[in-house]
Amino acid sequence: MNILITGGAGFIGSHVVRKFVNKHKDYNIYNLDALTYAGNLENLKDIDDKPNYNFIKGDIVDANFINKIFTKYKFDGVVHLAAESHVDRSITDPLAFVRTNIIGTVNLLNAARDLWKDSYGQKRFYHVSTDEVYGSLGDEGLFLETTAYDPNSPYSASKASSDHFVRAYGETYGLPYVISNCSNNYGPNHFPEKLIPLFINNIIENKPLPVYGDGKYTRDWLYVIDHAIAIDLVYHKGENHETYNIGGFNEWQNIDLVKLLCRQMDLKLGRTKGTSEKLITYVKDRPGHDLRYAIDASKINKEFGWRPSVTFEEGLERTIDWFLSNEEWLNNVTTGGYQEYYQKMYS
Repeated sequence: MNILITGGAGFIGSHVVRKFVNKHKDYNIYNLDALTYAGNLENLKDIDDKPNYNFIKGDIVDANFINKIFTKYKFDGVVHLAAESHVDRSITDPLAFVRTNIIGTVNLLNAARDLWKDSYGQKRFYHVSTDEVYGSLGDEGLFLETTAYDPNSPYSASKASSDHFVRAYGETYGLPYVISNCSNNYGPNHFPEKLIPLFINNIIENKPLPVYGDGKYTRDWLYVIDHAIAIDLVYHKGENHETYNIGGFNEWQNIDLVKLLCRQMDLKLGRTKGTSEKLITYVKDRPGHDLRYAIDASKINKEFGWRPSVTFEEGLERTIDWFLSNEEWLNNVTTGGYQEYYQKMYS
C-alpha cells in the first residue's frame, strides 16, 4: 500500500504521519508538504530514518506536479490534511485559502480519479475538514454530521467548498471517499499562532495574552494524538461516502481556558499564583467571530469505540510539558516571518 498524506509536516499532519508509519509498517507512507511557515520537518525527526517513510516537497496547488507524483508512486490512498487553517490569516488574505484549500483539493481529486478510474477497488480519498464549516451555535445544541453548512469566515468557506467538491466527485465519478470534521486540536508541535501555543509562548516571555472580545467564545478541544488515532480508524474502518464528526466532548470558554493555562504555567514555571493572569489583555474582536462550536462525536464512538483518551486538564499539562522541554523548537519557529505577522495582528 502506498499512502499519500498531504500536509504531513504540519501540526496535525505530523502526528498522523507518525501514527501511520509506526503502526502500519507494511505501508509506504509518502508525506507531501510545501514547507510553508507552519510546515516543519523537525516535527518528524524521530521517524525520518524509518524505511517506510518518504518525504516529498511540493505544493498541492501545482496540478502538473500532483499528476506526476500520482503517476510515479501509484498511491492507493490519500489522507488530505494540507490546508491554510488560521482564521485570522484568512481575513487578511482570503485568496491564499482559495488557492490551497479549494484548488489544491480539486487537483488531488483529479489526480486520484484519473489514477484509480479503471478500478477503485480498495482505494480511498480521506478528506480532513473542520467543525467551522457548520457555522456558529447558540448556547445549546451540537454539530451533527447532518448539520447544514453555514460558514462565516473565508477559512471556513474555503473548507466548506472543498468538502462539497469531495462529495461531488463521489457522486459524479464514484470516487471512494470519507470526510471527517474535527473540533479544535491542541498538543505538541502546534505552531504558535493558535491560542494555546501562542499563550504558552507569551507566558514564557511575559508578553500580553490577547483575548478577543469578552473572552466568552466557546470551543470544543481535542488532544491531537487522539485525533490521529481517530483518523487512522476512519481511514481503515469508515464507510465510503460517509462523514464522521471528531470532537473532544470538551467545551471551554476561551477566558476559562486561558485562566486554567495560566494556573498550570505558573505552577510549572515556579511563579506566584496569579502572575500569568495579569498578562491577560482584551483586544478588539475579529470580524465574523463564531460564538460557539461543539461536536456530537457519538457516531464515531458507537461505530468504532473511539473517544478521547485524556481529559483536557491532562492533555493541557502534557502540552505545556512538551513546549517547556522543546525550547529550541519553539525558538526556531517564533523568529522571522512569524514575528512580523504577530506584530501585525496583535500589536
